[in-house]
Amino acid sequence: MNNLKTVFHIAIPCRDLEEAEDFYIKKLQCKLGRKYSDRITLNFFDTQLVCHLYPEKIDSNPQIYPRHFGVIFNNQDDFSHVINLAKQQNIEFIQETVHKRQGEAAEQLTFYLKDPSNNIIQFKLFLNSEMVY
Repeated sequence: MNNLKTVFHIAIPCRDLEEAEDFYIKKLQCKLGRKYSDRITLNFFDTQLVCHLYPEKIDSNPQIYPRHFGVIFNNQDDFSHVINLAKQQNIEFIQETVHKRQGEAAEQLTFYLKDPSNNIIQFKLFLNSEMVY
């Protein structure tokens, strides 16, 4: 079991699979794993993300807290790459990059995007990687 890599899995609702596919694959450059009539499975930054077709479950007024999911990057270059990619692709930022907890051990950079089904995605970089947990 020591040689196995565990993968986190998250499932979210989407209103349109083609729209979700365009957003996650073309705009955020995620990889498609599988596609069915009611869902797509993606490699979302080494997390298994499943977009389930449930248009009736879309949050019409999403708020960052308490419901969001995201990625924690290990280095500034990857974090900056996604910022630049989002801007090039005209992806809606819910919140531009914020520098939080400056001078503290848990100092971090973070920003939030919204997918076409109003799911909120957080992208985070801890300046001290030991502070992830």
